[in-house]
Amino acid sequence: MITALLLPLLTYALFLVWYGGRGRPLVEKEINDFLALITSRGIDREDPELFEALKRLLSRDDGREFVMVNLIKYREKAAYPPGSPYGDNAIEADKRYARAFFPHLLRYGNVPVFISRRSGSFIEPQRAEPWQVVAMIRYRSRRDFIRSVRAVVGKDVMIHKWAAIDTTHVFPVRPLFSFIAVRWAVAALIAVVASFAYSFAVAG
Repeated sequence: MITALLLPLLTYALFLVWYGGRGRPLVEKEINDFLALITSRGIDREDPELFEALKRLLSRDDGREFVMVNLIKYREKAAYPPGSPYGDNAIEADKRYARAFFPHLLRYGNVPVFISRRSGSFIEPQRAEPWQVVAMIRYRSRRDFIRSVRAVVGKDVMIHKWAAIDTTHVFPVRPLFSFIAVRWAVAALIAVVASFAYSFAVAG
């Protein structure tokens, strides 16, 4: 009986440690070390706007979880460098990026919340970008955001992302209200599984 109670509690405790969401803010050294890594890869010269955006994102850290909204428009053909062994299918290029990057997201408690393709039009301002994909990624913290990015820098992973994407708009949000209560959902799932397991053990 004690084991049947302790095992689900331990499982849930391990999940809470992995999922996190309430950490300490980044310190200046962590930010500077990451920016130095980005600089060593030449990103500050190749894409100064992205470099400045990273600095702004990291300077406003409070240590809490957040959701990154990605609005994406694909290229008509993937823009790989000349001589690349990959084809010109932009969707396939984005899939290569996802397969390489998502394991590093999950490693640090960062999970996709919502990914969808556009299915039509409704209200649009003039000259609005025709976004094709909306993706929302939950990050455990900005610290875990840079951990995920650091894991792929210099490993020819981002080449797939930029080969696929023509235009993108990316910004962090913090939900004011959401029906997606991950912690409660996992707790309920563990409770149901533990209940069934206990019932089968008693019946057997």
